Amino acid sequence: MNEEKNTALPVIVLAGRPNVGKSTLFNKLIKSNRAITHDMPGVTRDRMDGIVRRRGLEPFEIVDTGGITLDANAAPTEGPDGIRGFEAEILAQTDAALAVAAGVAFVVDGRDGLLPMDEHLAAHIRRKNIPVLCVVNKVDGLEHEDEILAEFHALGFPLLAVSAEHGHNIGALCEDLAEMAKNAETRQSGYLLGRDAKPLLRLAMLGRPNAGKSSLINALSGSDRMIVSDVAGTTRDSVDVRFENDGRIYEFVDTAGVRRKSKITDEVEKFSVNSAIKSTTKVDITLLVLDATEGVGQQDKRLIDLLATRKIPFMILINKCDLIAKNLLDALQKEIRETLVFCSWAPVLCVSAKSGLHLKDIIPMASAIHKECSIRIPTGQLNRALEQALHRHQPPLVKGRRAKFFYLTQAESEPPTFVFFVSDADRVPEAYGRYLDKSLRALFNLRHAPIRIHFRSSHKKSS
Repeated sequence: MNEEKNTALPVIVLAGRPNVGKSTLFNKLIKSNRAITHDMPGVTRDRMDGIVRRRGLEPFEIVDTGGITLDANAAPTEGPDGIRGFEAEILAQTDAALAVAAGVAFVVDGRDGLLPMDEHLAAHIRRKNIPVLCVVNKVDGLEHEDEILAEFHALGFPLLAVSAEHGHNIGALCEDLAEMAKNAETRQSGYLLGRDAKPLLRLAMLGRPNAGKSSLINALSGSDRMIVSDVAGTTRDSVDVRFENDGRIYEFVDTAGVRRKSKITDEVEKFSVNSAIKSTTKVDITLLVLDATEGVGQQDKRLIDLLATRKIPFMILINKCDLIAKNLLDALQKEIRETLVFCSWAPVLCVSAKSGLHLKDIIPMASAIHKECSIRIPTGQLNRALEQALHRHQPPLVKGRRAKFFYLTQAESEPPTFVFFVSDADRVPEAYGRYLDKSLRALFNLRHAPIRIHFRSSHKKSS
C-alpha cells in the first residue's frame, strides 16, 4: 500500500460562549450536518474538526469547540445545564486547539449584543497572541448590520456580520478565514496528523453511557482529546480523533452512549444516539465497549444483534476488567460468548483504559479484521472449496428432494459476500447455510470477518 503524503492544514478555531451558534456555523462551513445543533445551550462539549473547501480558496481546518464561560479573572464559571460540571474541561479542550491554531473565529450573538462573558473570553483569547476575526452571528441582513456591529467594535477585533442559519455572508467568512489561515504561521505541527492523508483504519467506539469509550480513545491516542467524566452521557457529538501508531495514521470516531429508547428523554441525546449508530456504517471496524463492572445488559445484547444482523465488522472490548475478580470476569466472558452464538466470529478482548491492559492488542486485531473483510477469492478456488464441502456433507432432503449446487462466486467484499447458484434456493435449510458459512471460514481463514451468504435459484449451470 502506498501511503499518502502526510500534510497538515492550517487550523482555525471557532470559539465563543454557549449558544452563539458555533456548531451551526461549523456545519455551514464544512457543508455537512456533523455537529449536533439545538436551541438548548451547551450541546457541544468535545471539540470537533472538519475541512473547509471552497473553489478558489486554499482548504483549511476548522475546529468547533464547546461554549466557554469565564469570569472577570479568566477562571471557568458555572455555565448552563448542558455543560455544568464540564466548564474547566471545555476550556482546556479549547486552549489545546488554540495552542496550534493559525487564527480564531470569535463568535458572538448579534441578537444578544455584547455581554460581559463575551468580553471576558475576548480578553482570554487576546492573550494567545494569534489573529482573531470577530464573527457576529444571527445577523440576517444588511439593513441593521451597522447598528448591530457598533458595540462589538469595543473588542478591538476585525468584525464580520453573518447568519449561520440563513447563510448570510458565509462566502465572505470563508474568504476571510482562508486569508487568515494563509497568512498566519502554524505554531505547532502534528495536531492534524495529515487531514488530507487517508487513515489506515477508521474505528468507531460504540456502547452504553459511561462504559469508558472516551477514556479508551485518550489512552490509545496518547492524548486528552476527549472529555472524560463519571457522568454518563458526557459525549454527545460523534467526534473524529486522529492519531499515529507505528508511523501510520488511524482515526477514531467516539460516539454518544447508547441507551434504551424508553430511557431517552433528552431530545439532544436522541440525536446523539442516532448519530452513534449511523457512525458504524461509515467506519472500517466498530469497537463495542462493555463495562465489566456492569455486566452484559439488554442494551449490549441489542447492539450485538444489530451489528451481527447488519454484518458490520466489529470486536468487543470488555473495559474495566481490572476492577472485578477473575471468577467474575470468567463468568462474564462465558455470558458474552453465549450471546455471540450466532456471530462467534466477533473477537473479544479484556482491556483497561486505566491500567493499559491489552490496549496494544486492539489496533492489530482491528487491522486483522479489516484485512479479512477486504479479501477477494478467485472463483476457481471457491468452487473447489464448494466441492469439498458438498463431499463432506451433502445437502439434506427437503420435501423429498435435495438442492443441487451448480457453482459459487464472490459478489463483493467488505464484507465478503458469496452467492451459491442452486437448483432451488428454498430447499437449502438455514442449518445447512451455517455449515457452508463455517466451511468457507475454515478453508479461507476468515476467523473474524462477517460474511454474507446468498442462495440463488438457477436451473442451468451456465445461468
